[in-house]
Amino acid sequence: MSVKPFNDNFLKACRGEEHSHVPVWYMRQAGRYQAEYRKIREKYSLFEITHNPEVCAEVTMLPIKQLDVDAAILFADIMTPMPAMGIDVEIKSSIGPVIRNPIRTHEDVENLRPLQPDEHVPYILDTITLLREQLSVPLIGFAGAPFTLASYLIEGGPSRNYYKTKSFMHSNSEAWHLLMDRLGSMTVAYLKAQIAAGSQAVQVFDSWVGALNAEDYAEFVAPVMNRIFTELNDTNVPKIMFGVGAGHLLQEWNRLPLDVIGLDWRTSIRFARAQGVTKTVQGNLDPGLLLASWPELQKKTKEILDQGMETPNYIFNLGHGVYPDVKADTLERLTAFIHEYSAK
Repeated sequence: MSVKPFNDNFLKACRGEEHSHVPVWYMRQAGRYQAEYRKIREKYSLFEITHNPEVCAEVTMLPIKQLDVDAAILFADIMTPMPAMGIDVEIKSSIGPVIRNPIRTHEDVENLRPLQPDEHVPYILDTITLLREQLSVPLIGFAGAPFTLASYLIEGGPSRNYYKTKSFMHSNSEAWHLLMDRLGSMTVAYLKAQIAAGSQAVQVFDSWVGALNAEDYAEFVAPVMNRIFTELNDTNVPKIMFGVGAGHLLQEWNRLPLDVIGLDWRTSIRFARAQGVTKTVQGNLDPGLLLASWPELQKKTKEILDQGMETPNYIFNLGHGVYPDVKADTLERLTAFIHEYSAK
């Protein structure tokens, strides 16, 4: 049986090198929209999938086989390291992470334990090792960013306004900075372990940081993000940042020592470039358009590609994750169109 050649278009785009077509992958490209995934979920919970390297690798591989995307992203949850730090968390269907012992005091922060990846999350590292043996595209590891993790830990679950988080940040600034330090150390240890196991790029999801204004971001979040990406520099893998509703933070992100800035659907690629972003950009189709007619989806995709292809350092993605109602055939057709339209 012939071995499929390794497709490194994604890695080349991350570094701004010439490549044969615009690479594409989709946030939440493995998940509930897939009949195969739903069948697996009949047998295993999310927790059980991520703790079983063979099953987790199978789920991660599904979109690679189905969609022909240019990168795989590890199937896990941003809360995966939290139990090892002493957080009692449950991922509830249709809700998200629910924390039974939310952080309220300085003492609560001091009680957080350091992450030892080899001891605490060996199943994640074993999954990465398995995937590297099977994949012909790069594997992206990931972690949640300190602010987004802190918002869950303080709010006790998902939030619409993050008022508890902001109150804690401003009223208990010493405890807040300690929390950022503890979560920052966890993020570095977790991502370095994923890279050592075989991840060829990493993405940090700061999904809810758009809730902050630029001034608060600069004071309360930017220092730990700068530390994380600086400490990852010696790994020599591309580092990606993504957040939702964070177009006003572009200049802050552009100052960080990272390689790729992910854009959500609210922020156009040309706007980002006009803000001085010279790094590789990734994005940013509104995932809702995956439920529109094909002519409309194709039209919007072409508009985004035309903007992205004005420079070689561009990766196509969604402006957030795939919705469960999306049809796999739509993503397969979209991937083929992106490859064909951008081929050199």
